[in-house]
Amino acid sequence: MPGETPLQGLYPFLHGERQDGARLDAALLASVQQKASDSIDAKRRFFEQNGPVVVAVAQAIALTYRNGGRLFAMGNGGSSCDAAHIAVEFLHPVTAGRPALAAVNLVADTAMMTAVGNDVGFAHVFVRQLVAQARRGDALIGVSTSGNSENLLAAFAKGKEMGLATIGLSGHDGGRMAASADLDHCLVVDSDSIHRVQETHVAIYHILWDLVHTLLAEDRGGLAAGGAR
Repeated sequence: MPGETPLQGLYPFLHGERQDGARLDAALLASVQQKASDSIDAKRRFFEQNGPVVVAVAQAIALTYRNGGRLFAMGNGGSSCDAAHIAVEFLHPVTAGRPALAAVNLVADTAMMTAVGNDVGFAHVFVRQLVAQARRGDALIGVSTSGNSENLLAAFAKGKEMGLATIGLSGHDGGRMAASADLDHCLVVDSDSIHRVQETHVAIYHILWDLVHTLLAEDRGGLAAGGAR
C-alpha cells in the first residue's frame, strides 16, 4: 500500500496497534505457512508448465558430458551462489555411485573478476573466462532473477558464437534473456517474488542434476544408485 515500508508490506501485523505475545506468535506462524505454501505453489506451477523444457535442458547437458565437455555456471549476487551450488553439485555428487562431472564456477576467481572488471568492464568478467577455458560442445548455464544482467547476456552471446549449449534460469517475465536468440533454452519462473524465483531455481538445478545423471547412467546400461524417482 502507498506509504508502506518494505517491512510493513511483508509483515503488516508487526505495525499499528501493539499486539500481545500470543497473537504475534500466531500471526508469525501464519506468515510462515503462507510463505511455504507460496513457495510450493510457485514450484508446482513452473514444473507443470515447463516440464518438457526441463527435460530438453537435461538432455543438452548430458550430451555435453557424453562428448567429454564441461559445464560452466555464472550469476551475480545471490545468483552467484547458485552458480557455485550448481558447480559443486556436479563436481561433488551427494548420491553414492554417481560420478563427478566437470563443472566450472565462473564466479569463483576473485582476482580474475576484479581484474577484468577494473581493466575492461564488469560486462566482460565471464566472457574473458569463456574465451580462455571453454570449447565447442561445452555447456553454459547462467542464473538471473531479472534476466537482464549485462555480463550474463554478453557471455551467452560469446558462448553461442563459440558453439556452447546456452541455458538461462530467470524470473518474472524472463527479461532480455528470455527474448535473446543467444540462449538455446531459458527457464523462466513466472513470479514477482524474488524469493519464490530463487527457491524455484534451486529446485530446477537439483532436478536437472538428477536427470543428467539418470541419462548418463542409461548410457552405461542401467540407473545409477539413487536414480531419478
